[in-house]
Amino acid sequence: MSNGPCFLKDRARPSFPKRAVVTGGMPYGNKDLHFGHIGGVFVQADVFARFLRDRLGPENVIFVSGTDCYGSPIVEDHRKQVAAGDVTGSLDAFVRRNHARQRETLNAYHINLNLFAASALDRQGEIHREMGESLLRSLHANGHLENRVTRQFYDAKLGVFLNGRQVLGRCPIQGCRSDKAYADECSLGHQYEPKELITPVSQLTGEKPEMRDVHNWYIRLPAFRNILEPWLRALTASESLRQQTVGAIMLEHFEPPTIYVTKDQDEALTAMAAKLPRHQRHDGDGGSLRLVFERLEDMEEAKTILGQQGLRYRSGKTLVPFRLTGNLEWGLPVPELDGLGGLTFWVWPESLWAPISFCAAYLEQQGRNKDEWKEWWCSPDAQVYQFIGEDNVFFYGLPQAAIFLGTQGPNPVVDPPAGQMRLTQLIANRHLLFLDKKASSSSAIKPPMAADLLNYYTPDQLRIHFFSLALGKRSVSFRPKPLNAHANPKEADPVLKEGNLLSNAFNRAVRSCFYTAQKFYDARIPVGEVAPDVLETCEKAVLDVEAAMAACDFPQVVVLLDEFVRAINSRWTKSDPYKDTCDPVARRQTLIDAFHMVRVATVLLHPIAPEGTERVRDYLQVGPEFWAWARLFEPIYVFMADPAAHQLRVLEPRVDFFGKHPSQVVNA
Repeated sequence: MSNGPCFLKDRARPSFPKRAVVTGGMPYGNKDLHFGHIGGVFVQADVFARFLRDRLGPENVIFVSGTDCYGSPIVEDHRKQVAAGDVTGSLDAFVRRNHARQRETLNAYHINLNLFAASALDRQGEIHREMGESLLRSLHANGHLENRVTRQFYDAKLGVFLNGRQVLGRCPIQGCRSDKAYADECSLGHQYEPKELITPVSQLTGEKPEMRDVHNWYIRLPAFRNILEPWLRALTASESLRQQTVGAIMLEHFEPPTIYVTKDQDEALTAMAAKLPRHQRHDGDGGSLRLVFERLEDMEEAKTILGQQGLRYRSGKTLVPFRLTGNLEWGLPVPELDGLGGLTFWVWPESLWAPISFCAAYLEQQGRNKDEWKEWWCSPDAQVYQFIGEDNVFFYGLPQAAIFLGTQGPNPVVDPPAGQMRLTQLIANRHLLFLDKKASSSSAIKPPMAADLLNYYTPDQLRIHFFSLALGKRSVSFRPKPLNAHANPKEADPVLKEGNLLSNAFNRAVRSCFYTAQKFYDARIPVGEVAPDVLETCEKAVLDVEAAMAACDFPQVVVLLDEFVRAINSRWTKSDPYKDTCDPVARRQTLIDAFHMVRVATVLLHPIAPEGTERVRDYLQVGPEFWAWARLFEPIYVFMADPAAHQLRVLEPRVDFFGKHPSQVVNA
């Protein structure tokens, strides 16, 4: 910043990159957005991106996301809706319609993306295809790929291979109780080989599918273990709870190759133990026996033997080669390599580099060279922040890291020189529950749609509520009173607790300043020096919020802002300058101080409540440079050509800067 604080010069400040990319998790192209998409990822990502724009300058921040157009869930939903007569037209048209609806919802919540793209549509889709081809060829040239023969489900009755969502069974991963497991991924996000799925059933015919050989490209994920493990250990030792959590979740996959067998099969396991490759057996206190192998190949061989002997088992969370390709027709095409062609990318890996494609597409839209994306993803002075749900930490952590590192060359490093792909910072949120239960479109508890919530709340009210939730620490329940049949009519709506900071406390503070200036100073802010204690209070608020934002401690940001806004009203109440009986000298100083505090609070709240704070700026009659943190320690007069003559926009009676939803006014 050009002007540092006057009172807290010795306080340590967090460092920020010169440029930043912010990404929000990509919603599938088979539906509109529900409350979890908005409240669990997009609001936090948008607030952080807006903060960085104010802090670094808008030209130094790119915020992208997009519709995840490919994959078996979309194919299956399209098939079902066409069969039911709910949808007509092609897959392309189906995705295009849903993409448009998602964008409308994001706009309604003031999610200010530089680009909300679509991985299969128009020029964005073309760039995404080029990016996938480039990355795969790079990984192949650097020796990080292997052509593996695996078994895929095949419905003999229809004579077709089945995509991931057309097979349903029980998850084979140890400790997972999901009975809604698809071909290679369960409803809780666990990944496994299709052959490991328990009691598979074809969703097309209800028959048990066959297994047939297929060839696919895999990235050698276990080969990156020695590179990634020190990085993850450093994350777990970080002062940031979010980074500790991310590191711990990924390190769970670093256990040695392990198979779990229930103890009720102990006798059968003991009888055939000699047939298994070399391993160590651990009985433990739980309900399973643990078989630990030295090599991944030994574990795979043991699985085959256990299956032949009819023993039930589950795999541990160990690093295995990560599949990049498949044979789903609706997918991003894969270039032919070593004579292997006719493949498409599996939806998960191509979604991992989609944000890069979207950055390139955005730069091209701005008339720049799309290859400038490397300045944002490969420069030591840049940082990428990826906002995701905790279920996706594995994918955005380990496979994405391996793909990015693998493009560096045969011997990648975590801290590469400029021009090479770098690891991103993951900001993961826990589950956003609905009325204390996990809700999803594929479960019995259906989530409220994000657009429908705007029938009860304003965007700013929902934004500050979602932003305040401690999702970085634990799963939190969203409990909107209008949608809670068991809510106590006498109790306040919990969703409005944080919104009242805007519509009540801060709204009152800003209105008081304007009405007093209009009554006694002809709608002008009196010019003078801000009281030293006010300057110190404001500087402390700025630095506290800055530190909390840097740590992605979003609930703490709201707590700090609540304290600061209440301090504004407390100081105002002591003097009550609107009264005619107030001493004119005291009134003048109170108004100078109050406008300075309001100016600071408006900037600090700007990322969270953009609609209301933009209205404040409009009434102050100052330009967008008002938001720049580089001038946040300066008085409001620096934005006025002639401070003594600068007039505010007249605030008429009963005009609110942060209004309530009409339904709340009627019921008030």
